[in-house]
Formats: sequence, C-alpha cells, structure tokens
Amino acid sequence: MSTAGLLRLLTYNIRQGGHGRERAIAATIASANPDVVLLQEARVPDQVNRIADFAGFRQFGARRGESLAFISRAPVEHAEWHKPRVSRHAFLEVVPAAATWRLFGVHLSAVHAAWTEQRRVFELRALLRAIAAHQHGPHVLTGDFNTLAPGELLDPRKLPARLRALLWLSGGQVRWRTIQTILDAGYRDAFRQVHPDLVGSTFPTWDPHIRLDYLFVPTGFADRVAECRVIDGAEGREASDHFPLVGDLRN
Repeated sequence: MSTAGLLRLLTYNIRQGGHGRERAIAATIASANPDVVLLQEARVPDQVNRIADFAGFRQFGARRGESLAFISRAPVEHAEWHKPRVSRHAFLEVVPAAATWRLFGVHLSAVHAAWTEQRRVFELRALLRAIAAHQHGPHVLTGDFNTLAPGELLDPRKLPARLRALLWLSGGQVRWRTIQTILDAGYRDAFRQVHPDLVGSTFPTWDPHIRLDYLFVPTGFADRVAECRVIDGAEGREASDHFPLVGDLRN
C-alpha cells in the first residue's frame, strides 16, 4: 500500500485507448503513487499492458472492446467484468488481495442530452442491483459517470457544436438525476465530502469546467475516506482529455 493502512485508488479516462500517449498516461498515474488504477476507454489490452509497464505496475487486466480495465501495484485477488442487460458498457469489479475494499469501475453513456441522462440512470440502477450483495461491506463506485452532480451547472456555450445541437434537440434542458440516484441509494460523494467548496472539474484538461469523474462510498464507510483529489498537474494536460481522480481509503 502507498501509505500504511490506506488503499490509494485512482480512476482515469485515458481517451480512446491512449494510443501514442502511453508514457504520458503512465507518468500522470505514477505522479499520484496509487495502489490500484481503474481505467476507462482502455479498450486495447496491449496498450494497457504498456501503460502498466511504464508506470511500474506488476498486474493488469483488460478485455478487447471493453472500456474498463485496471492496473495494480499489489496483487489482485479477483477481477471480473459484468454487463447488465440495459448497459452500454460492462462494469468492472476488482478485489485487491491486501485490502478490505471491493472496487467497482464505471463508465456510463456519454453525450449531455435528456435521453442519455435517462440511459445513465438505467445503467446506474442496473449496477446498483448487481452489487446489492456487497452493499453492507466497504466498496467503491468510481469512474467516468458522464453527468453532473446536483447543484452543478453545465455551460452549453463551452460544448462542441455537435453536442450543443444534441442538447438543443433533447429540449435544451437536462434533468440531471444519475448522481442523485446514487446519493439516494445511500452513497457519499467522496470528493465533495472532503472538499465541499472546490469545484473539482476533471474535463476537459485544456479548459476544465465540468466534473464527470467521481468516487462514491457507502455512507456508513464515509469516515474511511482520508482524501480525494483531482490530479490536475501539467503532465496530465497532454496525456488525456480527463484529469484522473485519486482517493485514499482507510482499510
């Protein structure tokens, strides 16, 4: 573990597999010194393997065509991809051998529009049903949720023209319900708990103005979150369009 008694978990959308940016991605990861990394848009196992090697991680897991993958500094006891029927993406379950936490990596549907927000809610509810067996133990939901938290705002003027058009076609207003669904299910937004007054934008790296990447823990284990922060250093600006999010979790 990076610090005695702590599991340091990092979530990172590496953008379209990370091809040609493996060393930059690995350097960004290594700067945070995590124990386990859950990756999104990591669809090519060979590229995930290279990122793990460059970052000095001993173990990795990836499946061709699946968005979610992991790399780990310490042994992983179990890793499995689950795909609920209504989900566009599988979610990834990782159980580190030397930690009490069970990790669930998430990548929900993209595009800021009313119908995709509805799909994200469907996907999220399917995920919550799938992990119901673990809801009383320490576990994490983390990744790129592609949505806004309650009270946070999206400035449509900063969206690319294509996405502004889709937002307009869906009625111009999106009722952001996905994150509230997670909170209503008994989870705590770890970043917001630790930093109630910070924006915490993770996207895009060249003009950060929206928070799409989250780490949630059950409310009963929220006191085990020692830290949660965005890794927004200069090296991350070239590595991907998302900044990674890292959390320190007490075992």
